[in-house]
Amino acid sequence: MSEPQSFYDAVGGADTFHRLVAAFYRGVAADPELRAMYPEEDLGPAEERFRMFLVQYWGGPRTYSEQRGHPRLRMRHNPFAVTPSARDRWLGHMRAALDEIKLEPDRDQEIWTYLVMAAHSMVNTDEPQYPGAIDVSGT
Repeated sequence: MSEPQSFYDAVGGADTFHRLVAAFYRGVAADPELRAMYPEEDLGPAEERFRMFLVQYWGGPRTYSEQRGHPRLRMRHNPFAVTPSARDRWLGHMRAALDEIKLEPDRDQEIWTYLVMAAHSMVNTDEPQYPGAIDVSGT
């Protein structure tokens, strides 16, 4: 009896994740609010890290952990003000990227469910209550 196929293999492996993350970062590059969260001049390193993370998470090579250690997603995102608005923009670009690569519906739903959960868990800052509001919470 053979082992069940990983999600990574079932959706086409490295090529699929390359297309997904490339499409996502095209959206991020054109989004001033999200682009501001990427300190590097070139989005290439962030794109590569995200691709390695998704590949590993979905059953592909463990290159992310070999190069960067444990993902620690909340810790790695903590320096950035991830607001509900930023989360929604991130999800919008990710939804567009998934639509572009056209996974089978059940596979699309599986990855989308994970991405929505992950995006919600990254929120670490509330939206200002009114235009010009100052966050005095110290977070």
